[in-house]
Amino acid sequence: MSNQTTLKEFLLMGFSDVRELQLLHFVMFLVIYLVALVGNLLIITVVAFNHQLHTPMYFFLGNLSFLDICYISVTVPKSMANSLTNTKLISFAGCVAQVFLVLTLAFAEMILLMIMAYDRYVAICRPLHYRVIMNKSVCAQMALGCWVGAVFYSVMQTGNTFRLSFCRSKVIGQFFCDIPQLLKISCYDTSANEALVIVCVLFFGFLFVISIFVSYSHIFSTILRIPSAQGKYKAFSTCLPHLIVFSLFMSTTMFTYMRPKSMSSLYQDLLGAVFYSVAPPLLNPIVYTLRNKEIKDALRKMLLRIVLVKHA
Repeated sequence: MSNQTTLKEFLLMGFSDVRELQLLHFVMFLVIYLVALVGNLLIITVVAFNHQLHTPMYFFLGNLSFLDICYISVTVPKSMANSLTNTKLISFAGCVAQVFLVLTLAFAEMILLMIMAYDRYVAICRPLHYRVIMNKSVCAQMALGCWVGAVFYSVMQTGNTFRLSFCRSKVIGQFFCDIPQLLKISCYDTSANEALVIVCVLFFGFLFVISIFVSYSHIFSTILRIPSAQGKYKAFSTCLPHLIVFSLFMSTTMFTYMRPKSMSSLYQDLLGAVFYSVAPPLLNPIVYTLRNKEIKDALRKMLLRIVLVKHA
């Protein structure tokens, strides 16, 4: 296995070699996957079929739900299949596809969360200009720019990773193909790759964090000037969950990609990957439905119409 031309497959380490624990992992991931899938599909359906929710905020929330469905579907089903069939194999092409898609979707999610923070800033701090600033054309351009930028970033990082040869081992210490783990098994000096990853994570992480911080500093400053307690509660309940999800996603991503190889451990890597690849698609629909009165009301009306139609 001296170069990429002879390497046909990798082995994903997964969570355990014990058969009972593999089946437990399958069941847990199946439950998580179904909850995330149903939750995000419900948000997309409610937003699509309720005309009162055809606003920029819910347009971006629908995009986030679609992105989360894709994001969790890239890694979790393959991991479940491996656990159920007691195998660790993933093809070279499958590994390339996983790296490309995970990077694309993770980067797109960060950009989209930043856009959603800006949307809340305009809605709360400049309400009279909201419809002008966040018109349909601008929202569509933002969403398109989110995906295009993510694809370009992913192409760069994926191409830079798989130009390397892999010969130290076929075993990837993760439940999906991830750049830090691939760099560990490369035959070549990966210092340039590691430097590129760290520079990109620092640059874009700083950009995202500063953008979010500036948006929410203005938002919270404006909220504190709202005279009614109900108005403050509504504004905080809309913004705080978004900030919590972003903080979890960003902190675990930076922890995974910026930590030196000498400080990494298998269990920390697995736990970090779960937090930034599995937790956001699971938490986003829970956070945005349980803390959002308009989504809950629209969902209740939709379910009521379905029940009435069935009994008609």
